[in-house]
Amino acid sequence: MANSVTRQVLGLAARRASDYLQSVGSRRVAPSPSAVLDLAKFEEPFPDAPSHALCVLDLLDRVGSPATVATAGGRFFGFVNGAALPASVAATWLASAWDQNAALRVMSPAAAALEDVALGWVREALGLPSECAGSVVTGASMANFTGLAAARHALLQRSGWDVESDGMFGAPPLTVVVGDEAHASLLKALGLLGLGRKRVIRVPADEQGRMRADLMPSLDDRTIVCIQAGNVNSGAFDPAAEICRQALKAGAWVHVDGAFGLWAAASPRHRHLTEGFDLADSWATDGHKWPNVGYDCGIAIVRNAAALRAAMAISAAYFTPGELREPSSYTPEMSRRARGVELWAALRSLGRRGLAELIERTCRHARRFAEGLREAGYEILNEVVVNQVLVSFGDPVVTRAVIDAVQSEGTCWCGGTEWHGSAAMRISVSSWVTSEEDVEMSLAAIRRIAEEYRR
Repeated sequence: MANSVTRQVLGLAARRASDYLQSVGSRRVAPSPSAVLDLAKFEEPFPDAPSHALCVLDLLDRVGSPATVATAGGRFFGFVNGAALPASVAATWLASAWDQNAALRVMSPAAAALEDVALGWVREALGLPSECAGSVVTGASMANFTGLAAARHALLQRSGWDVESDGMFGAPPLTVVVGDEAHASLLKALGLLGLGRKRVIRVPADEQGRMRADLMPSLDDRTIVCIQAGNVNSGAFDPAAEICRQALKAGAWVHVDGAFGLWAAASPRHRHLTEGFDLADSWATDGHKWPNVGYDCGIAIVRNAAALRAAMAISAAYFTPGELREPSSYTPEMSRRARGVELWAALRSLGRRGLAELIERTCRHARRFAEGLREAGYEILNEVVVNQVLVSFGDPVVTRAVIDAVQSEGTCWCGGTEWHGSAAMRISVSSWVTSEEDVEMSLAAIRRIAEEYRR
């Protein structure tokens, strides 16, 4: 009986999921107001009696699917979101069926082995040293936390302080240097680590959001310098080579927030943008952005493997670590799902050439957006170096109105942002699904809506 129910439920899930993905490209990107209102059908008292799994799944699909944002389609250009590759989606299903706890190798030799391989491929794709240690975490926020935790350990250890045992109370002070355009997730990580969101030295940025290397403060061996590969608005890259040279000379630790931009290293056309980033000490990036792994998947890589292990170390009487890499010795979590399986599947399906082509194709789409909007008389605010486009439709009030109208109209979805104190539409092209037809359809919708407001 149990096997029969399982077969029926999984079969229904596969059919409904396949139907969803087959139709997502033809539906509006933002859910309709009525679909959002229908979510109230989920609001019911906790049932007294069990429900058949088929009924649960039917309700979930019937009410939930129409209220999703079509990020799995080709016309979602918000928040630098990718769309999960078919191999990643299928690997997620299989990994969920395996139901593995990826904390320890003894709990899941398969999860640990696939994570090891995937991390090696990431290092190779990004041009980072093979001896670096790595973690597969939830996203760049936790990857930043992980890399900065290793930095905190290493710098305080130099002063004879065991921060994992004794905490930050009374610890020798550390200096943190960030750019004026540092991402909120990096500052959040600093706050979680007790290093402070505001207790930082901010370095001015240029007109594209790049740190000014000529305005760096004095550095020493108790300084963490945080640089950025891929500004979330402009896509610009900090001058890593120059900053890293200054930091290395002073004995400072350099951490890279490269949520999406680091993957430019995998593209022959765009690799030059990442010059010098390999000189850093730790790196944070996302699998669920440009590589199009499903949510959630982030990666932390640290040159000093011992520092990462010490920062993440656990001790328990009920297990003895083996000689091979124990995942929980490198990650903030213990129990966690085997998200490394999806990372492996996505990279295995793309290969080196496929990954490069994905990056170059989405960057080409971004350039087309910029070209089409500039031709229509609208101002492109950034140098389109990768997949990010910033556009102004004139008056900030008009720009915000156009953004709201585009999101409501449903052909595509583009986000809003503030750039140099003024409103801008941000177009982020990250999805493997996005086609030239998707770009032209979206351009036509944006231009039509903007023209209505211009008139």
